[in-house]
Amino acid sequence: MDTSFEEAGAAASGPEPTDPPAADAPTRAVAADAVVTDATAADTVAGETPALVAVPSPSAAPDAVAAPIPSPTEAAEAAGPIELTETGAAAASTGATAAIRSAAPVPRPAAAPTSLSPSRAGDFMQCPLLYRFRVIDRLPEKPSEAATRGTLVHAVLERLFDAPAGERTAPRARALVPGQWDRLRESRPELAELFADDPDGQRLARWLGEAERLVERWFTLEDPTRLEPAERELFVEAELESGPRLRGIIDRVDVAPTGEVRIVDYKTGKAPRPEYAEGALFQMKFYALVVWRLKGVVPRRLQLVYLGSGEVRTYDPVLADLERVERRLRALWDAIREATESGDWRPRPTKLCGWCDHQAHCPEFGGTPPPYPLPVRVRESGAVAQGRMGAD
Repeated sequence: MDTSFEEAGAAASGPEPTDPPAADAPTRAVAADAVVTDATAADTVAGETPALVAVPSPSAAPDAVAAPIPSPTEAAEAAGPIELTETGAAAASTGATAAIRSAAPVPRPAAAPTSLSPSRAGDFMQCPLLYRFRVIDRLPEKPSEAATRGTLVHAVLERLFDAPAGERTAPRARALVPGQWDRLRESRPELAELFADDPDGQRLARWLGEAERLVERWFTLEDPTRLEPAERELFVEAELESGPRLRGIIDRVDVAPTGEVRIVDYKTGKAPRPEYAEGALFQMKFYALVVWRLKGVVPRRLQLVYLGSGEVRTYDPVLADLERVERRLRALWDAIREATESGDWRPRPTKLCGWCDHQAHCPEFGGTPPPYPLPVRVRESGAVAQGRMGAD
């Protein structure tokens, strides 16, 4: 096993299968340029080299099928990236973080999409209509216990690194769970409905216990006393030439003394079977692509930590991997732009439909989508597409 990250205080333990996966994240403002070396990005937009940016953001719902809580990337897109200077970083990590965490979602007028995150790319690939409901219509979704538990665990693991290395113990991490849950409820009042039908608190106690067990399991997979992350919950953004603006939040970035970069992502679910591993790996390659486009550095390792099954999976990308992902994203963006202009967002039924919050609006379940809120392109025949779901 490569020990360069361990020498940097970034120990990685656990199995290293050849079939990998990916994830989402929670909350922290970080300094902009510490993530990798000072290498210039391979491509620039309008003659300018993009810079890493950091955004304070609410904790995310990492493993939900139909994420009921807006992801950190969505929250960051709503707020806009915050460029951090040396003097501004401290303020952003305190006042700005608290402000964004506690702010209620502000309704925004419908607009054509301008950026792409791993989760939204996954939505479109899963079901174009789901993408429309989340990005164009911005339909509300109910919070779920699984998604919120993931948010809570992410927040605890992020907070643990505030303590000195020797104090990063499992008991300390467990002790953080109740306080982080209180903070999460304060910032997200809608989460109160999760346990509204639990007057004696027994279901809540079991739920918190599950979160504590997931946190404890992490200590069997990595040793936080030997980890000094270069970045935590890092918001990154890069714009492809004649393509979308790519945005995402990386759970953790480790940098070895030699400058090699490891991107780490936590998952509170179980590791997928090999035939389903590509979806998670796509997300990690997405992050690697953004880092490469920003800094001209191909990350040495992509690492997924599955707390649900107690597994660590890794993948060492090469430049060809990132170039393939970029081509895929360009093609995906072309399809999104075509659907946006035509108003033709078609459902793609799968087994995941059973978990979708939008069945009442989906033609596959007898529902009707809301009126399409964007202008549509007039077809050559003179007919206008109005968000039709069926075949022409």
